[in-house]
Amino acid sequence: MRMIVTGGAGFIGSALARIGVAQGHDVLVVDKLTYAGNRSSLRDIEVSPSFSFKQADICDDEAMAATLHEFQPDAVFHLAAESHVDRSIIGAGAFIETNIVGTFRLLQAVRGYWDQLPTEKRDAFRFLHVSTDEVYGSLGAEGLFREDTPYDPRSPYSASKAASDHLASAWHHTYGLPVLISNCSNNYGPYHLPEKLIPLIILNGLDGRNLPVYGDGSNIRDWLYVDDHARALLTIVEKGRLGETYNVGGRNERTNLDVVHRICDLLDKHAPAAAARRGLITFVKDRPGHDQRYAIDATKLESELGWRAQENFETGIERTIRWYLDNDWWWQPLRAAGHGVARLGLPAGTKG
Repeated sequence: MRMIVTGGAGFIGSALARIGVAQGHDVLVVDKLTYAGNRSSLRDIEVSPSFSFKQADICDDEAMAATLHEFQPDAVFHLAAESHVDRSIIGAGAFIETNIVGTFRLLQAVRGYWDQLPTEKRDAFRFLHVSTDEVYGSLGAEGLFREDTPYDPRSPYSASKAASDHLASAWHHTYGLPVLISNCSNNYGPYHLPEKLIPLIILNGLDGRNLPVYGDGSNIRDWLYVDDHARALLTIVEKGRLGETYNVGGRNERTNLDVVHRICDLLDKHAPAAAARRGLITFVKDRPGHDQRYAIDATKLESELGWRAQENFETGIERTIRWYLDNDWWWQPLRAAGHGVARLGLPAGTKG
């Protein structure tokens, strides 16, 4: 398969690119290289003849049309997005521009490319729009998000992703574009930007800094190891039914405080310090509109397409911590540039 990965220098996109190359696909990463895109995340595959890179913006109609024409992909995996809830609270405009307008422009470019393909290639072509479980809103103590759960986004980020989901679906129903949609739970693993919870806690713990936990730490997330997610995306494109949505989850619900406790204990095991890291935990003012619980029902993906997560949270978090311990070449420049140092997500004038 010849596959384009938009946002492929980001966290999930780079994992997909690495696994795509490992599986024998020809991969073109298209990335604007904003704060979340990092060419060093692709270092392991840079020399592969199956890998290529293009710096481009999905909002640039001419660049995207030219890229599609030149590379002639069999599939486009659309992951380019602004993706941090905290950043969306203080700067929603970029989320509207990239996630909504950018998706519209990319869909138009892909439609133009797809329309001119010969019949056999048209029939085989796929466009996968990669989204989030946050579009469904917040769960109570019971239940799981299913593909038919009504949308109820609560943040500028999740609202922008909900809108882009609807655009992708509309382009399938109106124009016949061979679209699939995936909605995933919280990802974690190597190459995760240090401002996100798990890498932030790992790196602050290594530095002996405070470990900030929103509110009382009771918010619950379903954690998915990023390589499992990447394999799911390839499975969806290869086997999924056109026009369908597939939820991708790890079946690993944990409170945020439980996650932080586990990271502390593993850091104490693999990188002992003078005092136990749990003593660094600091509870801070909660994020505005913080959803209480997310949990994905991945039954459709598992039963219809045969996907299974290879990592549970215990194995995945240990692999993640060991990766950060062994790869300071990747994260030290990001920390030096300020990622994960100052708190994000507080409206102007609000004290943390």
